[in-house]
Amino acid sequence: TLTDAIAFKLGLNDRQGSVDNGSSISDTHEEEKTRKMSIFADTFSAVHKCNNGQDYLVTFTDTPGAPGFYGQARGAVRAADFAVIVVDAASGIEAGTIRSWQICTKHNLSAIAFAVTGLDKDNTSYEKTIQEIRENFGKGCCPITAQTAEGTINILDKEDLPEELGETRTFLAESAAETSEELMNKYFEEGTLSPAEIRSGLLVGVSEGSIHPIYAVSPLSGKGLPEMLDSICKLLPGPGVRQFADIEGNVQPSDADAPFTAQVWRTEIDTFVGQLSFIRILSGTLTPGATLQNNNTNTTEVVSGLLQIIGKKQQQVQIAGPGEIVALPKLKNTHTGDTLCAVGTTTVLPPIDYPQSVMHVAISAKTQADEDKIGTAMKRLQDSDPTLLFEKNEETKEVIMKGLGDIHVDVAVALMKSQSNVNVEISTPKVAYRETITGVGEGHHRHKKQTGGHGQFGEVYLRIAPMAEGDTEWFVDKTVGGSIPGNFMPAVEKGVKEGLLKGAVAGYPVQGVKVEVYDGSFHPVDSSEVAFKIAAARAFREAMSQAKPSLLEPIMTVTITIPDSYMGAITGDLNHRRGRVLGMEMQDNLQVITAEVPLAELFQYPAQLRSLTGSRGSHEMTFARYDIVPSQIAKKIAAARETELAFDDE
Repeated sequence: TLTDAIAFKLGLNDRQGSVDNGSSISDTHEEEKTRKMSIFADTFSAVHKCNNGQDYLVTFTDTPGAPGFYGQARGAVRAADFAVIVVDAASGIEAGTIRSWQICTKHNLSAIAFAVTGLDKDNTSYEKTIQEIRENFGKGCCPITAQTAEGTINILDKEDLPEELGETRTFLAESAAETSEELMNKYFEEGTLSPAEIRSGLLVGVSEGSIHPIYAVSPLSGKGLPEMLDSICKLLPGPGVRQFADIEGNVQPSDADAPFTAQVWRTEIDTFVGQLSFIRILSGTLTPGATLQNNNTNTTEVVSGLLQIIGKKQQQVQIAGPGEIVALPKLKNTHTGDTLCAVGTTTVLPPIDYPQSVMHVAISAKTQADEDKIGTAMKRLQDSDPTLLFEKNEETKEVIMKGLGDIHVDVAVALMKSQSNVNVEISTPKVAYRETITGVGEGHHRHKKQTGGHGQFGEVYLRIAPMAEGDTEWFVDKTVGGSIPGNFMPAVEKGVKEGLLKGAVAGYPVQGVKVEVYDGSFHPVDSSEVAFKIAAARAFREAMSQAKPSLLEPIMTVTITIPDSYMGAITGDLNHRRGRVLGMEMQDNLQVITAEVPLAELFQYPAQLRSLTGSRGSHEMTFARYDIVPSQIAKKIAAARETELAFDDE
């Protein structure tokens, strides 16, 4: 709603857009309009004439707030010089507010401001919201504007402030004084600073990240909007203040005459135009027809045109320089995160850090026609959303789609239909279990077969035991006296490897086992590699059955971030999921729980976490290790696996 108000104020629309009626400038895709929520980061640029008479070109990127789509915010943060985090005075600081702050600070975007909206709602207080912002993000958060009975006031510039705002002006002066020794000395000597001196100190503090402006604004009425835009242009940093370094640490100059450097921070698949690559220009100047070098793919691209995107409108521009964001159509070998440079340069910018997936589903095409197109559909989705991952699980033979939540996955399925006309079905993935042993077992097999002419003969004695931690030698030849000739030992090892593919509990691959071959026999005529391979595989199977075989399951390390009031519900739910809490700590006034949970218990967790916390919780997970499945659960898994294998055989 705020970006719609800004776009209307800057003359980009003849009326203010609305999320409710589907006319928002930031919600251009049908999925966004249907769900009434942002899914993609949408950018628009316009010129604002400041109250000092100067024109400023400002580019805004509206990013999604929902946890399933915050990967878009990470790309936008890479392209930005500053951030404005919107806080609804009626709701206060929410999990999404803190997540937005963390994304900015983690990715070195230090210039952060706050826009407090919703002050026209009942039971709201600007002062209370300011206090809450300070409690969460530090005392350097300073109100620059306030709404009074007279209208919106710029506390920094207004000469005759209302008495109740005098203390705030003093606070601004103190904050400005702390940014330099000269201002501090003057403040101590005279007890005050001029508006110009306060502004100069605030400029330094905002750029360094020690001061964060707060603005009071009512998007629907437009109150506070001109004052906020004026202050953004005067107080928040433009291109050149935030430093962008390449992977070798070289800072890119914000200079129109320097060699061209830009990074693709977002890719969009447009139904009519095709691929649009949004770039943030760091240095140099770009015009249509230029040839650029992609230093990630070692290819060259010809720029057919430069586009500024405003909602659904596309405007051709003839030149763009440092700080500008433009879209380049139809690049052939360029993807999100790639570095585009002048030909002959070697600059490579760091990749964009995207969040780990937390939702896994198996996908399959509904029809053969869908099967033929599903590969193209998946590539399109990944190009536009790098937080979506697709991989083929060779063990389970399933195609797995990984995303940031159930809504994220639902949207991906809908986009496959709308973008590529592909219908898919989703289901809970099969777990890639493993097997191991907890004891020692011995196995023996003599393979003897006479078929006329040369027969087959091979005899193997072996012993298996759990692999010791740090031991890397899993297969050991301990035969003596040539009981198995050396030329047949590779065949024995192959046979053991074949046995490792199918364990004794439920037929899953075996790991963590050390094998010692200690005896055997051979026939000078009938022995062969095939005979010893068969003998070794069957000897291993016998040893496995004696060595206390166990089923293993993947264990994930889960980090859950929630408001403190949900601690009881979340820890109780983790216990229900066979989880083990490793620790708890407070970060930014939120509880962060670290736990280990079996992957089998997490496939539906994003939806259940949202339900338990009213959408105020988020989580991340990474693979930790394989661990033994409790015996009762292992029996159920083994029975289901037996049925599955029998069905496959049929």
